[in-house]
Amino acid sequence: MRTSDIDDPLFLEAVLAIDSGNIARLEQLIQAHPELIKKRLLTPNEEGYFKDPYLMWFIADNPIRNHKLPENIMEVTRLLIKSARQFANDSYQKQVNYTFSLVETGRIPRECGVQNDLLDLLMENGVIPGDVHGALTHGNLEAAKHILKRGGKMTLAAAVCLDRADDINELQPGANQDDKQVALMAAAFYGQADKVKMLLKSGANPNGYVDHGFHTHATFLHQAVSSGSLDTVKRLLDAGASRDATDKTYGGTPLGWAMYMQTEETDEEKKENYRTIENYLRARIDK
Repeated sequence: MRTSDIDDPLFLEAVLAIDSGNIARLEQLIQAHPELIKKRLLTPNEEGYFKDPYLMWFIADNPIRNHKLPENIMEVTRLLIKSARQFANDSYQKQVNYTFSLVETGRIPRECGVQNDLLDLLMENGVIPGDVHGALTHGNLEAAKHILKRGGKMTLAAAVCLDRADDINELQPGANQDDKQVALMAAAFYGQADKVKMLLKSGANPNGYVDHGFHTHATFLHQAVSSGSLDTVKRLLDAGASRDATDKTYGGTPLGWAMYMQTEETDEEKKENYRTIENYLRARIDK
């Protein structure tokens, strides 16, 4: 969603007040028009995770509209939480829970250095953290660690991503097949060849997709390619991962991903990693 897509003038003014950190104007608007905090903005042409948002959801800049947050975003968020308690008690928990997930998965809160502070504020106001897969799927490792310290649920996937050997040893023996598949996807995403080997040895399947918990649109091999880790790619191919499987969004093969990522990457070392993976996949196909 772009700011210019907001066609409700009053709601737009409130969003602009959030974006600029204009607390006085934001409070004035909410007190005069409490429906701003109670009702959702209807977005019939919008699909995906930000459809029909509440006003509070805009504090995370997720989806990205501005590439920044106001310096007083904590105070802005406190005002919105207070207002939701006052005017939207029936939807309050839903509002703060989903705001938490937007902060947890967001890039801009992390880059602005306020991700953990915002997560703390939301947990102090009623959010009970679950697993940390949302943070991990978006590369927010420090947020994942922070949530776990605050009572988040440790899972095999989280233990793998964060290299928590003791937790892996504790969780792996009792892990079911679903746990192993999600953990394998996480290990592939982070290019952890040793963890991929361990999970494959424990019975994880190198083919297919996961339907929850970690990236669901691509196979383990796609995610290994994305990580730039040739060793991880080799582990999965040696275990029988399909080179021809396509992702569910664009229909690309792992080879296609390796080629495409070279066009997107600006770091020369990472670009060379993708080029090496492309050449390796081509050599495997030619055999």
